[in-house]
Amino acid sequence: MIVALPIEPAGTVGHSWGKARQVAVAVVNGRDIESWTVHDVRWDLSHGEGSHGAHHARVVTFLRSHDVEAVGVDHVGESMARMLARMGIRLVTGTAGDARAAAVAVAGQTDASRPADGEARPRP
Repeated sequence: MIVALPIEPAGTVGHSWGKARQVAVAVVNGRDIESWTVHDVRWDLSHGEGSHGAHHARVVTFLRSHDVEAVGVDHVGESMARMLARMGIRLVTGTAGDARAAAVAVAGQTDASRPADGEARPRP
């Protein structure tokens, strides 16, 4: 499973998804991380630039280009959560602590990671 998480320089899960400075993308197989890549997305800067829709479009482009299947976050705004649900990307909130351990935990989520309305959606 491909998991994305906002991360802090210390290697912990960042507080906010939409205003993340860096995002880690992990390929998780069972309890093993097969690859771990950190991207300087700088959404902390771009969040206030342009329209809300333009910001979401940047996030969508990132998620699609990395084939992300699940996002683990401490916090995410309501509109971003709806966008992830529409994309069929699992959202696991309340994610904290060591980012690598969190990626494995997010990949292991099932029922708790369903979209807000409880329906699983196929990826586009």
